[in-house]
This record gives sequence, structure tokens and C-alpha cells, in this order.
Amino acid sequence: MFGSAFAMSGAPGGGTAGPAGGMAAFQQIIPLVFMFAIFYFLLIRPQQKKAKEHKALLEAIKKGDNVITAGGVHGKISSVDDSIVTLEVATGVNIKITKTYIAAVKKD
Repeated sequence: MFGSAFAMSGAPGGGTAGPAGGMAAFQQIIPLVFMFAIFYFLLIRPQQKKAKEHKALLEAIKKGDNVITAGGVHGKISSVDDSIVTLEVATGVNIKITKTYIAAVKKD
């Protein structure tokens, strides 16, 4: 009984799959495009901008700068290598950290 009812019903949606089918597919893609645009402007673009600023900060550091690490350690730069920075956190106390963990340069 149900088999013959489904066989006679035709295409899903009650009509034929003609030129309107392409328009319906286009209308389904529009919300996806808007969602991608929102994600780009609210998430991706600001993150890329912040990464670019951090990279410029790391390239500009030099010996004698007062910095704050990502862990909250405050210190003065004793030496800078390609990827390692030596910080003087107290008189005579030097620690080595990876350059990328410098979060900010203090303005004194």
C-alpha cells in the first residue's frame, strides 16, 4: 500500500526538478557565505593582525629592553639570539627563554 503511494507521488517537494532547482541550491549557499564572512571579520582577520604585531615586536627587541613574558615574568634583556633570549630577573640572576614567549615590552 505505502509502496504504490510513494511511487505515484513524483519528485520530492511536489514538483518537477527543473530550473527552480538551481535557484534553490543557490539560496542554500547564501547563508554559508555570510557565515564565512562573519567568521573572517570577527575571528580570522583580528588574529592575523595580532600575530603580525607580535612578530614585529619580537624582531624589534634588543639588549636592555624591559619585557614581560607570557608567564608573567618581568626582566631586562641581557642578550638576544635567533630564538633564545636571556633575561636578567634580579641582580646576577639570568634565565633563558624562548623568544616567542615574550608577550610585551614595558614602557618605563
